Amino acid sequence: MRRKYVRALSTAALATVMVAAAGCQDSGSEGGEAAECGGKIAIFGAFSGDNAGLVLPSLNGAELAVKQHNEANADCQVTLQRFDTQGDPAVATPFANQIAGDQSFLGVIGGHFSGETDATMPIYEAAGLAMISPSATRLDLTSKGNKSFFRVVGHDGTQAAAVATYMKAQNAQRVFAVDDGSAYGAGITAELGTALGPLMAGTDKIQERQAQFDATISKIKAANADYVFYGGYVREAAPLVRQMRSAGVTAKFVGPDGLYDPAFAEGAAGGAEGAIITCPCIPADKAGGSFTEDYQAEYGIAPGSYGGEGFDGAQIYLDAFKDGKQTRADILAFVKAYDKQGVSKYIKFAENGDVDPSRVVIWAYEIKGTAITPLQELKLN
Repeated sequence: MRRKYVRALSTAALATVMVAAAGCQDSGSEGGEAAECGGKIAIFGAFSGDNAGLVLPSLNGAELAVKQHNEANADCQVTLQRFDTQGDPAVATPFANQIAGDQSFLGVIGGHFSGETDATMPIYEAAGLAMISPSATRLDLTSKGNKSFFRVVGHDGTQAAAVATYMKAQNAQRVFAVDDGSAYGAGITAELGTALGPLMAGTDKIQERQAQFDATISKIKAANADYVFYGGYVREAAPLVRQMRSAGVTAKFVGPDGLYDPAFAEGAAGGAEGAIITCPCIPADKAGGSFTEDYQAEYGIAPGSYGGEGFDGAQIYLDAFKDGKQTRADILAFVKAYDKQGVSKYIKFAENGDVDPSRVVIWAYEIKGTAITPLQELKLN
């Protein structure tokens, strides 16, 4: 399954190479003078590395939107340039400085992970660049007063509340939470603890790239947990759950959208069977319009995590270009006022940059073999 993602990425790269440069002319302007239409957008995230499977569907969705736009608008061409951060804030920051300093970039899609997003937000704000994230969910990203950051997904407070409601409905008695200490993992785990209250039986933290989890597993056993929640990403989650099962731990394993990656089940070698993954991203068959069919035709695989959200992030900019916006300031104002149905949800932003909370949807998915299968939509309270 990983090979399919790589193949999809290669196909998407060809689509990017084929797009034309910015600044095409529209001969239909008033007075017969040519009016500029089109422009250049940057997209950044973990397009390679251990956790890339979570991000590639979003990249593909954005590139599909741009390709379709360019095919339908010969006089309004758009270029989408990718920057591979591998999800590392230290890599994302110099890219952000490069993008901000290049006046040909009129908007940014990303970050995809919360850490790289937090690190680069001030750079883009200072440059007057709109920044639309398809998947950065940490709650406090929209409480920092940033005036150029927007996200098309619900935040971790909403997701954690939905997870807590789900666990209570499943009659969970003792929940043990583990997180990786990342901006994302620690944040959503803390939110879950608040939502669960006395049902939280214990917590532990692991290290990035940790490979052995004996100490954590001993704590889980001592807590007699019937549910284990893991806040973090695939790289550590897969060996953790595999070792849990080898050690005889039968507690139900639950993780948020950071685990929505085929590599999780593959790396767990059967240990992830029946695990629950939650995500503020919709199943492929719930996407609007012909998005799912178009994505399948383009990449030979159904859209995974945040494919529709990546498409929507790009579409906002495409709509801005079609509306004649040609400066960073005008595009930023357009994004702030955006009010339109997308393929993932209706998109309208609150003053702080969060998508309208009444439109947020959280789904639970179940691991069956190596497939991530939609299970049910979760209640938000």
